[in-house]
Amino acid sequence: MRLILGSASPRRKELLAQMGIVPDLISPPDIDEDPRKGELPRPYAARLAREKALAVQSDPDDIVLCADTTVALGRRILGKPRDAAEAAAFLALLGGRRHEVITAVALRRGERIWARESLSVVKMKRLSDDEMNAYLASNEWQGKAGGYGIQGLAGAFLPWISGSYSGIMGLPVAETAQLLTAAGWPVWRQA
Repeated sequence: MRLILGSASPRRKELLAQMGIVPDLISPPDIDEDPRKGELPRPYAARLAREKALAVQSDPDDIVLCADTTVALGRRILGKPRDAAEAAAFLALLGGRRHEVITAVALRRGERIWARESLSVVKMKRLSDDEMNAYLASNEWQGKAGGYGIQGLAGAFLPWISGSYSGIMGLPVAETAQLLTAAGWPVWRQA
């Protein structure tokens, strides 16, 4: 039995390492991540995590672990910004407001799928022009839902969170450990 991480995210690999888990293989799937017309953030994140898990090639005994993190402002999905202008627009929208960060985790072993979602609420302060420009110049916004990552420079912009810090980072460790245990992965024997 192998553990396959279906993600190129270094943060997800780090969060697994915090649990004493090193994936046997990293195999990020290539799927269409565009939201469907009228799709709400939570079902969107759950669908993507599941589709990613199904897209990863594996042997029947392998465990495939995939996740999707979505930033939602009301019913609006703020995905990974295409460029600095879109990142700036996302950060301006989030400034001074609370928003949700949903991380859906899907685990597949053979034909069976286990899934969980972590929902956190985050407040971002309004950014000054200097803060916005410095953050955009750092390029930390690239590849991050909503244009920010809590574990980097943007952590200084987040005065309040309610929920899972690791979920906001991209892999809720408590939920992931439960899923791995349910699928038969020896989480606590490796730690």
